[in-house]
Amino acid sequence: MNHSLKEMVALVTGGTKGIGKAIADRLSNAGIQVIITARTAPAEVTEGQYFIQSDLAQPESAEIIAAEILEKYGRIDIIVNNAGANLSPGGGFSTLSDEHWNNDWQTNFMSVVRINKALLPVMIDQKSGVIVNISTGAAKLPVWEMTMSYSSAKAALNAYSKALANEVATHGVRVNVVSPGLVETPLMLEFIQNMAQSSSVTQEEAYQSVMEKLNVPLGRMAEPDEVAGIVAYLVSPEAKYITGVNYSVDGGALPTI
Repeated sequence: MNHSLKEMVALVTGGTKGIGKAIADRLSNAGIQVIITARTAPAEVTEGQYFIQSDLAQPESAEIIAAEILEKYGRIDIIVNNAGANLSPGGGFSTLSDEHWNNDWQTNFMSVVRINKALLPVMIDQKSGVIVNISTGAAKLPVWEMTMSYSSAKAALNAYSKALANEVATHGVRVNVVSPGLVETPLMLEFIQNMAQSSSVTQEEAYQSVMEKLNVPLGRMAEPDEVAGIVAYLVSPEAKYITGVNYSVDGGALPTI
């Protein structure tokens, strides 16, 4: 991260907590003007950040966000599509309704497609821009009893990201993916709590069950800032020859290199 990033404008969706907040704060500290979105307004917005309240699962949200950013700042240099969640119950295919599938795909895939579609024309006109789509290790290593519909939506995001990277590279726009594994965020802790309640076990037992299923060699969950670090690198000039790549930040959980 260096002085060349200052005065750039970045959008970080889902930027009020967890991984998104860590990314937004890292970019703000580099001098970038950061716009964050979330369904719920934070108690306090960090200095140097601008908040837009929005539910990205709603199709009209992307155009509204894009219009506000362009009216206020007139440009967009970085998009970090971080907003996403594993919204469906565990238990496998028989527990998942059409509504569960639709919610996961709207939140984790179509929301990204719409944001990029709304803002990419500006990047193409500028002949510069960087997009980082936040996926998950579960897209390559799905856990059927916990992440079936979520994993499928994120797997689609991976394929879409590679195709988009190839399409817009000649316009000076780079697209990459970061795939975290287990990260200690409020959403993850809530997921473990719900898993404990539904399985009638303690939270510690549920935590250990998740760790054992994913077999993390480093033996712990990541901190959000450990994901933010690779995102900060990818949007910087140091990564100007990197596009169409998916980076795993999973403590070694993916069993292939």
